[in-house]
Amino acid sequence: MSTDRVLKPQEQTLRGGATQTLPPAPWRVFAVEVRAARRLSPSFLRITFTGPDLDRFADNGYDQRIKLALPLPGQNVVHLPGGPDWYAQWRALPEDRRCPLRTYTVRAVRPHLAEVDVDLVLHGDGGPASQWARRVRPGDEAALLGPDAAYPGEHGGAEFRPRDAGRLLLAGDETAVPAICAILERLPLDARGQALLEVPEPADALAVPAPPGVDVAWLPRRGGRHGSRLLPAVAEAAARLLGTGPAVREPITDVDVDREILWEVPAALPTPVYAWLAGEAGVIRALRRHLVAERGMDRRAVAFMGYWRLGQATPS
Repeated sequence: MSTDRVLKPQEQTLRGGATQTLPPAPWRVFAVEVRAARRLSPSFLRITFTGPDLDRFADNGYDQRIKLALPLPGQNVVHLPGGPDWYAQWRALPEDRRCPLRTYTVRAVRPHLAEVDVDLVLHGDGGPASQWARRVRPGDEAALLGPDAAYPGEHGGAEFRPRDAGRLLLAGDETAVPAICAILERLPLDARGQALLEVPEPADALAVPAPPGVDVAWLPRRGGRHGSRLLPAVAEAAARLLGTGPAVREPITDVDVDREILWEVPAALPTPVYAWLAGEAGVIRALRRHLVAERGMDRRAVAFMGYWRLGQATPS
């Protein structure tokens, strides 16, 4: 694999083509290639990436987000601008020179093997990520923008912050499955609560280890609309976890999910129940409304993230 085709953000190009090394930043670009691609189920594909410096990829676990940069159509290399303002430079590139960029959750990190796993959902939407995933082969080049283990501070990009919650409620659709599975694997053995995962088909239920006190339920839609299984399941779990007594209901202002990003991750206080919700924005908005406005949960104990919006292109 070529290692000089991606300029790392901690390097800055000087006049004459020379580069100077900058202090470690929270995030950096890792030049990678595909080591393996394994179909986990009808809807999930696991890509194992390897690269010469993935031993420096920070293993933060939980719902750590990263960016995956893909080659432009007809090319086999990834070109990303360098420097701390790489994203602004990338946005300013002409469309025919701007490589596709998508957000995913790290599924596993093996620094000693220089490997990172990323699980992709096969949407069948014809987008650049879906097209790449359906034809990907070992040796294909890409780039990961991820947390640099050399950075001494907090990297950011992880939103699971339950503090001292007594019980957990994790809920999401197939786009949240990699994050929920990664969270479940890192929970302490004494954790208690419920994980609800809505997926397209029964065969998409994956084997995932979880503490004995956390019940994991897979909810196949079988052709139903998004949220058709998740909404009633969350309502039932909330009644069980929160009880059925009177609650102080907090009025909330709904986000226009067609115009705004639905994303709020409070620094949760110690609370009896902590909820983490992610998936299609319209469904997540309804779940948030139920928990906060109808069930009376403290909004500081509810993290909700609209990963995508039905009918709209997936943001980078």
